[in-house]
Amino acid sequence: MNSITFATRMQPLRAGHFSDPLRARYFSDPLRAGHLSDPLRAGHFSDPLRAGHFSDPVIAAALLMLGLLPLLFTGCGGITASGRNADGVRLFQQSQYDQALRQFQEASYADAGNADAYYNQAATYHQLGKMNNNAQGDLQKAETYYNLCLDRNNNHADCYRGLAVLLAEQGRTQEAFRLVEGWVSQQPTSADAKIELARLSEEFGDRNSAKERLVEALTIQPDNPRALAALGKIREDTGDAAQALANYQRSFWYDSHQPQVASRISALQASTNPYVVPMNTTVPTVPMDQSQQPQMVNRDPAPLR
Repeated sequence: MNSITFATRMQPLRAGHFSDPLRARYFSDPLRAGHLSDPLRAGHFSDPLRAGHFSDPVIAAALLMLGLLPLLFTGCGGITASGRNADGVRLFQQSQYDQALRQFQEASYADAGNADAYYNQAATYHQLGKMNNNAQGDLQKAETYYNLCLDRNNNHADCYRGLAVLLAEQGRTQEAFRLVEGWVSQQPTSADAKIELARLSEEFGDRNSAKERLVEALTIQPDNPRALAALGKIREDTGDAAQALANYQRSFWYDSHQPQVASRISALQASTNPYVVPMNTTVPTVPMDQSQQPQMVNRDPAPLR
């Protein structure tokens, strides 16, 4: 993503999660301390509306008999976390990063199992670290929160991508590959895992491996628009315009909200057959320069969820 994306619901390298020494600090990191002492949590237990549920023995007994008592904790927390995440995404999109981070933190306080809340915190710290050259240690915080996200959802594609990008940006290439290869091993039927490994391989110049991983991803999920677009990019770069066009067209068929792919289709149609009227899209049909073309891999974290 050219910009970090959040998930209103709150939408990744795994090999090292169980053996990698990087994990050692995840459980001692001072960032975790605030989860139990932060004053925001106090309101969950001091709020007069909630206090009344349990101070009235008749109401408490009735709820217990009906089996509704646990829902006062689980149901409301999930709804609150979702709302906080949505508010945080809106603030992030307005470049109000500190306020966005606060909302994501509150989402994780409301629902400690919400992987998206931790992912959004990681993505925000990642963005801040890139903006301020890590002056506040934000990239280390981002790494911690990416892993806390994966602790809660070990198949969180955006989180794997964000962490892989972070490691690659820091020159920790081997760790990045171990992470994504571990994800592929743990989720052998995941098209997303193979796509991310292809992205990483292509970025570091191994187009053959990237192509193989994309073909494997399409064997699992033939209608995956990301895999089709990425495969089209590789084929275009290697001079196979006809196959690239076919891949782009299939990708656009399955997901028409891809202006870059639409533009490549128009450009390839014009170059391979000048008598063909370019497809009707709302994007320019002139060829884009290299910086505008669909990128197989980039150094931006995944979008916020």
